[in-house]
Amino acid sequence: MAELSWHFPPSLVAGEIEKLLPSLPETAPRGLANLREAMRTGTLGSGKLTRPQLLLEAAALVGGPDFDAKRALGAACALELIHSYSLVHDDLPAMDDASTRRGKPCCHIQWGEANAILAGDALQTLAFEAITYCEGDAKTILSVVRLIAQAAGEAGMAGGQAIDLDWTEDGGNRQISEAELTQLHALKTGALIRVAAHAGAVLGGGTEEQIEALRSYGENLGRAFQLWDDVLDVIGDPEVMGKASSDAQNDKMTAPAVFGLENAQRMARESSENAVAALQSFGEEAQTLRNLARFVVERDK
Repeated sequence: MAELSWHFPPSLVAGEIEKLLPSLPETAPRGLANLREAMRTGTLGSGKLTRPQLLLEAAALVGGPDFDAKRALGAACALELIHSYSLVHDDLPAMDDASTRRGKPCCHIQWGEANAILAGDALQTLAFEAITYCEGDAKTILSVVRLIAQAAGEAGMAGGQAIDLDWTEDGGNRQISEAELTQLHALKTGALIRVAAHAGAVLGGGTEEQIEALRSYGENLGRAFQLWDDVLDVIGDPEVMGKASSDAQNDKMTAPAVFGLENAQRMARESSENAVAALQSFGEEAQTLRNLARFVVERDK
């Protein structure tokens, strides 16, 4: 399996998120304390931090050996906070109706549906506060706010979830095309992964060519990631993956159901190699990103 050696340790992002979500004093109103703990439950877990690490790696790649993480750390945290809020909301009874996440009870199981909804709302707004802590010129930071907002909203992650819910509400009976599933993947999962590489390149001060190369890398990486997630829904071990039920069992649109298992595996690996190819102009400095592209189609969870 490809080894990942990040430019900045994942503990940097985890520590910064911890600073953004300190425990409240015992004198805080119980409702507010419950909300804060629900937010911490939703985001301070055993997540892989792939999106924030990708953003920092892309920024360091174009920013050079002396790149200061403070220029991008806030945006990296923002991606993890947005990803976390989306999982809190996705797990709700009105959506995926999940009971466990990463091997632990979901946020709404621990804190109730209302607190889970509020926690997701608060994590999303905290994400955009976090971006303001990036060090750099205002124009660059504003462009990153725009990129991340577009990737998280109707034109990205939220739009993909809406497509998924619409199909699921039909009981999975409506036939979908390969193009529809590809669009779903590009929006629901791919958008945040693509913007991690894209925004990282912008924050690192990359040239237009470098920014486009990393945007293309992120797009192909996101596609490979979701295709392989769907494959793992069929061949993965639920105990290893930390999920109590699979998308396939819950009438979700999955690549193996539409393309067949072998084709889905092939497509995931092709997308991984396309991501690697997008890094051709960067040389050995991009080896960690190449390894990441290969890792996503070798992982077991």
